[in-house]
Amino acid sequence: MEFDRIVIKVGSHVLSEDGAVSKERMLDLVELIVSLMKRDKEVILVSSGAVSAGYTVLPLDRYDIGNKQALAAIGQPLLLKMYQEKFAYYNIVCSQVLLSSADLDSKKRTELAQVAINRLLEHKIVPIINENDVIATEELVFGDNDQLSAYVTYNFNADLLVILSDIDALYDKNPREFSDAKVRKEVNYISQEELDAPTTANNEFATGGIVTKLKAANFLLKHNKKMFLSTGFGLNDIKSFLLDGVQKGGTLFRKK
Repeated sequence: MEFDRIVIKVGSHVLSEDGAVSKERMLDLVELIVSLMKRDKEVILVSSGAVSAGYTVLPLDRYDIGNKQALAAIGQPLLLKMYQEKFAYYNIVCSQVLLSSADLDSKKRTELAQVAINRLLEHKIVPIINENDVIATEELVFGDNDQLSAYVTYNFNADLLVILSDIDALYDKNPREFSDAKVRKEVNYISQEELDAPTTANNEFATGGIVTKLKAANFLLKHNKKMFLSTGFGLNDIKSFLLDGVQKGGTLFRKK
């Protein structure tokens, strides 16, 4: 499978460690993007992590929405600076684009964003899309950027969405409860029952869970787009899939 334009979404749990942003995992991510760009792939990054970056400066109660908004406001520039420093090592410029799902509900705002993103990619600049958490309270509670990354994939005409998560794949049952749970290597259809399951998160900075990822995948399946779910704790599976064309782990969502 050939993917010319790829959206990579990295979740809060992957980027956060001990109440701060994990510099090691961020560097691994940057190196993956650099490898793809060397193969003339266009990469859009959708990154969580602003709240955890803000928490390193002002340790407020993260369960209060107002505090989360304040932490996001503090953390956005800090997070971008960290990315800028790591991309600069490879002589690559990155940029920040703040969006909310509401921006992509407006045809005019979507078209303006498309022009900006296309221009950045033309000049080999990595757009880093962050959810506008300061005003997007609904997404702060429910999305963890999963839904936003699906809208980005569709609206910016990408071939594939990659979600890097603490969840390494979709299983036929909960692997934390059942030792005989098996990975569903490819998924072509998501049932309503799966979509209606309660949302859970496994990390103090995360607001997603498998359900928000399934909703993102379901949206893309309906629009004939592909999604790949893989672990962000060690990138061997996604490197194998994107760079070698071999699926060792993870789950590919695509229409038959």
